[in-house]
Amino acid sequence: MPTNQQRREAAKRKLERQIVRRAEKAKRRRIVGSVAVVGVVAIVAGAVWWIVSSNSGDDAASDASPSSAPPTPEVTIPTERTPMPKRPTPLANPVTCDYKDDASKQASKKVNKPEGKDVSSNGTVNVVLKSTAGDIPLTLDRALAPCAVQSFISLSQQGYFNDTKCHRLGTTGLQMLQCGDPEASGMGGPGYTMPDEAFKEIKYGRGILAMAKTQQPNSGGSQFFMVYGEAELPADYSVFGSISDEGLKVLDKVAKAGANAQAGNGDGTGPPNTEVKFTGVTVNA
Repeated sequence: MPTNQQRREAAKRKLERQIVRRAEKAKRRRIVGSVAVVGVVAIVAGAVWWIVSSNSGDDAASDASPSSAPPTPEVTIPTERTPMPKRPTPLANPVTCDYKDDASKQASKKVNKPEGKDVSSNGTVNVVLKSTAGDIPLTLDRALAPCAVQSFISLSQQGYFNDTKCHRLGTTGLQMLQCGDPEASGMGGPGYTMPDEAFKEIKYGRGILAMAKTQQPNSGGSQFFMVYGEAELPADYSVFGSISDEGLKVLDKVAKAGANAQAGNGDGTGPPNTEVKFTGVTVNA
């Protein structure tokens, strides 16, 4: 018959396997999703701690050595860019963008909604995100997502992104930096939403700039993510531009410094260890 110690060790191994499986599932979830996984993992982790720490029965718990913070794991970053997607059928020009008031939350910063009539779907716009980690030049493509481009330019020109921090970095599986929330919580927005502009041919990877959203349709606002590596995601997020080589070097540097996953939402992502705060945005429309 197994001893209490053996039973505790068996239960510990079983629960640890459950934690690993749940964490792997969480890594593959969408950019913005439910926080329920966090609670489940926390409960399971607590159960493991109780089993390891329990001193009942005929086996005494062994002395534990002082714990230390784990070192930042090495981040492997692909060097090849992902080709920019192309719409199978070009959009009409101009288009109308239906920017709706967001009834679910107030604006994190007070701004005016962009003009939604006669929005061009032709041409590109060069933008530079000035940040504490370095300049990140972007090229916005109106042919891919004219409404997202129109909104991004409007917010930039109104100073919405100034003094905001990028709040979420992923370094494995989902290699991206998510920004655009003045609250740095993942919950902030401009007080309005925009229509989805994604299409099934979209692939995410190194160099892609895309809009973040919730799992609800047409829920994008001000948050966006910059992909510097791998990102296996469904084609639900509007791609509206690309990141320059100079900008990717900045993102690579930030990624290699790692993320504080303990301050994240339980999917392995978290605030970057290297702070990325926007000090200004230049737009060459």
